[in-house]
Amino acid sequence: MIILASPGAIAFRLGGFPVYYYGICIALAALVGVVVSYKIIKKDYKEIEPDIFFDVTTVAIISGFICARIYYCLINFEYYSIHTENIFNFRQGGLAIQGGIFGSFIITSLYCKIKKYPILKLADIISFGIVVAQAIGRWGNFFNSEAYGLPSKHFIGTFIPETLRINGYETYKYFHPTFLYESILNIFIFLILYFIVRKYETKFDGIFFAYYLILYSTVRFYIEALRLDSIVNVGVFHVPQIVCILTIIAASIFLIYKKRITKN
Repeated sequence: MIILASPGAIAFRLGGFPVYYYGICIALAALVGVVVSYKIIKKDYKEIEPDIFFDVTTVAIISGFICARIYYCLINFEYYSIHTENIFNFRQGGLAIQGGIFGSFIITSLYCKIKKYPILKLADIISFGIVVAQAIGRWGNFFNSEAYGLPSKHFIGTFIPETLRINGYETYKYFHPTFLYESILNIFIFLILYFIVRKYETKFDGIFFAYYLILYSTVRFYIEALRLDSIVNVGVFHVPQIVCILTIIAASIFLIYKKRITKN
């Protein structure tokens, strides 16, 4: 078995102030995501001015970060309702990507409407960057030894310190590295968007964003089934899985509708 073991959450210290790997991963993810999307603009969307892109991207990143934290605290409400002092303590982790995606889209859409920017076209452009950013950002979970899956006895496993193991799994050492699975699959999503959807699908504003939502939600649905850290469940499904199902349905309806209009 290939064993992955985190070196710890803290990368280094600056004057006694700890700098966490999680924060480094998130910062690097945001930077690379912006660069990737900007490259897409230069190649396929030359009508979009760089100033508009960076303006909208700034709003999307800030609102996404805030909404991801709010969503995370809501699905872990039992803990944060008691430990309210930790709501803003996100340096060690605690961002939910689904909340970030949808919260950012809503806020950024309102901003684009005010500014009269083409929101769906910009969402398409950002889709390429965000999926790459997710692939990088997931490694923050590795360094924090969090968001892992069921115990693993097969090809690969991530070692989780006993103090960080979910209740009931203290006797297990190695778990499915769901962060790695999702990271790799996010790269595949980018390749599908870039080399298949981009080249062979009928083009209309919103197509890349819709395909991104469908592909990522499909990946997340199955990854979520492996994870042990979901607190809020509805029947046999974790809440993120239900969000995935609803997202796939909504994005599929959008694609079908837009394709029919485009053909007509």
